[in-house]
Amino acid sequence: MVIRTQPGLSLTYGLVESLGQAIVTGEYAQVGFPTEGELSKKFGASRTVTREAVKMLTAKGLLSARPRHGTVVEPETEWNLLDPDVLRWMLERKFSLRLLAEFTEMRLGIEPAAAALAARNADETGLDGIRKALNRMKVAAEGEDDPLTADIAFHVAILNATKNPFYRDLHELVNTALRISIRFTNRIKGRTASIPSHEDVAKAIFARDAEAAQKAMQVILVDVLDLIRAASPETESEAARRDA
Repeated sequence: MVIRTQPGLSLTYGLVESLGQAIVTGEYAQVGFPTEGELSKKFGASRTVTREAVKMLTAKGLLSARPRHGTVVEPETEWNLLDPDVLRWMLERKFSLRLLAEFTEMRLGIEPAAAALAARNADETGLDGIRKALNRMKVAAEGEDDPLTADIAFHVAILNATKNPFYRDLHELVNTALRISIRFTNRIKGRTASIPSHEDVAKAIFARDAEAAQKAMQVILVDVLDLIRAASPETESEAARRDA
């Protein structure tokens, strides 16, 4: 079997990608995870590459080494959903509105607070990053840039503008999941992201109005969550039960 490599990725990362997708889609659920020798033979990879790939997947919570059992696939409850690769594999495995709604609920707990923090803390570099990202969204609306990439750049720019390293470190996770989330919500709406809504966030940050920035970002995310829930009666009913 050929290792799924992408431009710029090493053989190790290519093997991680192939094995990660296979684990998440349940390929080893019944047959058990192969030994190091079996993996090397199957993928035509060296023992060093195979060993390193297994270590990386273990760090992501997908695998563990157990006495007398060798390397085994961990249950889904042990997987690290905050790892961008794991989240991407899960979202791509079988498109899940429930998982997408849950991720958006997490964004509701993070991004409005990040917008408020950006309003308080952003320096000129941070503000310029938000300004450039908003301009990219406007240019993309005219067909001169990619709307998806521009939208993601705006949300990542706000995380960066907080000047908080913990928020900044979320950029890979947000980038990964937004690529799937935005494609889905844009398909439902039949249009790209609302420029005025994003302008409201940016204007509040530029004005150093933390409360307004938080509320404006919340409006964007609540709209996304409503779209997802409306598209899935099951997701909506589950949310209603949790809120009851």
